[in-house]
Order: sequence, then structure tokens, then C-alpha cells
Amino acid sequence: MTDCIDRTGLRSRFWETVPLNRMTQPEWEALCDGCGKCCLNKLEDEETGEIALTRVACRLLDDSSCRCAQYPIRPQFVPDCIVLKPDTLDQHMTWIPATCAYRLLYEGRRLYDWHPLISGDPETVHAAGVSMRGRTVPEFEVPEDDWEDHLIEEPT
Repeated sequence: MTDCIDRTGLRSRFWETVPLNRMTQPEWEALCDGCGKCCLNKLEDEETGEIALTRVACRLLDDSSCRCAQYPIRPQFVPDCIVLKPDTLDQHMTWIPATCAYRLLYEGRRLYDWHPLISGDPETVHAAGVSMRGRTVPEFEVPEDDWEDHLIEEPT
């Protein structure tokens, strides 16, 4: 499968030397590993505030590619869709998946070997079993009251 993210013409290993808030838009977009987890519906424990991921996917997520079907204009279809930006990253750390490049770099950690920027191959995220390819259910098929039945475990 081809990479939906254009990773050509980027500065060499930019993620190791360029602060998140100084990256170009193409560099920022290239950080996405294509796992699809950001497009999963989340549940918040009212008592602890802890966020849990479900395998219930946003109606715009393509389960086979792990990509948003309307990425450039997604807020028009899903008004509460969060457009992640360097200046708002800290506000969203509670729900960003543990393996996400944005979270890893924000926390001063390294990207995993399966990340397409390291491996050079957009399929390695799927081969590593990190992505949600083929593992989601569309939100319109599962009543919100039943989302709890679809929780997934995240690595820490």
C-alpha cells in the first residue's frame, strides 16, 4: 500500500533536531505513523479522569488504510475532531496514544523502529501490530452505551 503521507523532500532526521513548534507543516504531518488510533472514540472515567481507547472508529476512518477519508476538511464532518498542532499538543496529552510520535517527541523520547520515518516503509506500523488496520468497528454500528465493550489495551 502506498504512503498517504508525502515524506519526500524533508530534512534528514528532522525529528531528532527540530523542536515540534519549529517543524514545517510537511514535517509535522510526516510524524503521523498511520496507526489510526487518534481516530478511535475514547471514554473518560468520570472518577479518575483516565482516558481509554475503544476500537470504535470515527465514521471517517478507513479501516483498511487507517486514514481519514476526509482529512483536509474533517472538522466540517466531525465538528469535535481535534486538529493537532504544536501549540495545542500539551492540551491533548491525556488522549494521545502511548505509541504516537507526537507524544513520544513531546515527552523527549525516540521514535520506534517501526515508524515510517525510521523504517522508510509505511507498512511497518501495521506489520508491528501497532495500527488499527482491520481491528475497528464503525461508530454508527455501535450504540455509545456499548462502547465500553470495545476497550483496547495500549502499551505504556
